[in-house]
Order: sequence, then structure tokens, then C-alpha cells
Amino acid sequence: MQPRDLSDHVAYEAGRGIEEVARELGRDPSEFVKLASNENPHGPSPAASVAIREHASSMSSYPKAAHADLVEAIADRWGVNDEQIWLANGGDGAIDYLHRATLEPDDDVLVPTPGFAYYGMSARFHHGGVHEYALERTDDFAQTAETVLERYDGERVIWLTSPHNPSGSTMPLEEIERLAEETDEETLIVVDEAYGEFAERDSAIALLEGRDGYDARDDVAVLRTFSKAYGLAGVRLGYAVVPDEWASAYTRVNTPFAASELACRAGLAAIDDTEHVDRTVETARTSRAEIRDRIDAHVWPSEGNFVLVDVDDASSVAEKLQDRGVIVRDCTSFGLPGCIRITCGTDEETDRAIGAVNAVLADLEVDTHTEAEVPDT
Repeated sequence: MQPRDLSDHVAYEAGRGIEEVARELGRDPSEFVKLASNENPHGPSPAASVAIREHASSMSSYPKAAHADLVEAIADRWGVNDEQIWLANGGDGAIDYLHRATLEPDDDVLVPTPGFAYYGMSARFHHGGVHEYALERTDDFAQTAETVLERYDGERVIWLTSPHNPSGSTMPLEEIERLAEETDEETLIVVDEAYGEFAERDSAIALLEGRDGYDARDDVAVLRTFSKAYGLAGVRLGYAVVPDEWASAYTRVNTPFAASELACRAGLAAIDDTEHVDRTVETARTSRAEIRDRIDAHVWPSEGNFVLVDVDDASSVAEKLQDRGVIVRDCTSFGLPGCIRITCGTDEETDRAIGAVNAVLADLEVDTHTEAEVPDT
């Protein structure tokens, strides 16, 4: 017996961890700094850490009040009804829920390239087809309604990422509104705002609720996560904010108790830890400015907690940076073999990364010139 045909599916390629790289190179993990996975350099919200310790003994219980309390807190944060919050096991769990609620067999989704691979992976798991629209490197990965509409062909779901991973570009709300207006009534526009806290833009939740001069829409949903600004990537907690009309679908697509007891407790504590979030956002903004100003290569403007750097040969640069103890993301898996992505770290981590990148680029330039000067024999 064999599993179903998975030949069209691809495996998700995550950023490499310190232990993995240290083991491969036969070195001490303490020699490395990891700036490959867009994690929080200040760690988890301290309030969340306290909550996890205090409630560790309750792990034998299914989530109950913690789930309801967290949903209420998130809804209050965004000024929406509790029923509009679809809590999930990470942002990827919310992606699955939205596909379960929308896709019939042979429905299609439209996803950005480069972009988060799991949009397409999840659609295929739910027997959907995947089409792509391109965010062009030569256009600084600009996100406009026109870019998407040029490729739109009646897909059931359109995925937007704002800020976009790996470039850091964003899509203005008026462009998202135009896209919603010019697509079919049965097309859902999903705005993935996993990095939203780091951007100086309003959330697309304004479009759901008809705020700030926008008409309320029933064809836009928004994804958010506790993984980045709150530093809770390890407990897997995310959510979707959906239109009122979608509220009743949650109980039919939700995996029972998908968000764990400890994740819910951590999220409930973290959501009020504004000091930690403010510190994290300020660190990211300072770091990305430093990288743009000081790295000897083109760095794209970013509104995420990371930057994309043009280095010509990503795999070679990433490998040489590992030798220097700095782990970054080789963006070849995103279809950008000439780019690396660097997570915004602390001042010390950022300074170390900048020095290492500049040294590697200088060495490669010397090597290239040396090879060019060797006469043919």
C-alpha cells in the first residue's frame, strides 16, 4: 500500500538552526548567531514565560477558559466580534482552516512568487490547484492590485503577504480594496500580516470592519501570529480574523483543541506585554536601517523584521558566513539564488552580521579578480 500521489507537493524548507550547523561543522554552538528564521532576538515575552511556568501543571487538561479568554482578548485588540477570531496552531494552521472553509476539489488559489511555500502546500493538501503571480525583483518586489489582477483567473483564494517574506515590501490598503472590488464575489482575499507589527501601515482588518473610510467587506480575511513580535514561535499560536458572515464555519473546520493549553496561556499573557513588543519593533527598525546603511551590497527596503540582500551567489555567501559563525537564509528556495535574507537581531548581532557579510563579499571579490587575472595556458 502507498500514500496518494504526492509528486506535485514540495517539502517546506526551514531556516537552519544553530545546533544543526554546529554539528555539521564540528564546532561549539556558542560560536554561532542565528539570523535565518525571523525569530525574536529578545526571546519570548517575559509575561508569557511566567504564564507557561505557572500553568505547566495544567498540561493534562484540554484548553477551556484560556481559549475563550484569549479569543476575547484578540477580538478586543482589533475591535471585532469574538466569533471573527479563528484561533489556530500557528499561522499555518489558520491557512489550513481558510482552505477547508473555501476550497472544493479542483478550486484554485493564487499565490505570490517568491513567497511562503505553505500557501500552495496547504491548497494541494485540500485538493486545490495553485497558480502564481510574480513580485518582480527588478521592481523592488512592489505589490499592487494590477500585479495580481494580471494573473487572476477566477481563483477561489488570493494570498497576499504584507509585509512580504522575503522582501519586506507591503501592499497599501487602497490596493487591497481595489483587488477585492475587481475580483469575483466568491474570491476570498487573504492578507497574511505575520510581520504586521513591524510595518508602519494599518492592518487590513480595517477593510473587514469598514473603518477609516473603507466600506466593510465580506471577502477579505487577515492572518496574524504570536511567533514574531511576541516571540512565541516555539508554542505555535496564530489566528485568522474573518468577516462576520464566516463566523459559524469555524467550528466545522477547526481541529479539536489545536491551540494547546500552554500556547493559549502564553498568548493571553503576551498580548498585553506592550513593553516587549515595542522593544522588539524598535530593535527591528534600528537593525534593518543599520544593515541598509552599512552592508556593501544592495539591500531592499523592508517593513518586516528582516532584510533581503543582493549577493549574486547566495549559497556560497551563506556557506562562508556559517564558517564565520553567522547563519542567514539562503533564498535559493524562494527562487532567489542571488539573495540572502538576514533577520534583524540585537545591536551586537546586527553588527556582527554586517561585518561578516562585508568581509565575505570582499573575499569573494578578491577571488573573482584573482581568477580573472590568471592567464590561459
